[in-house]
Amino acid sequence: MPEPLDHRLRDDAVLDEIELTSRLMIAASEHEGPLTQREVDEILGVVAG
Repeated sequence: MPEPLDHRLRDDAVLDEIELTSRLMIAASEHEGPLTQREVDEILGVVAG
């Protein structure tokens, strides 16, 4: 039986970056042509200030 993961090694910031990168990769693969800056901002949840 495998040993349980050590939760002290969990890095939430890295997991968030992986999630955002995954969203961009999926959107780009489904999009014909490059994504616009606006589309990227929407995917990443960037709010215009």
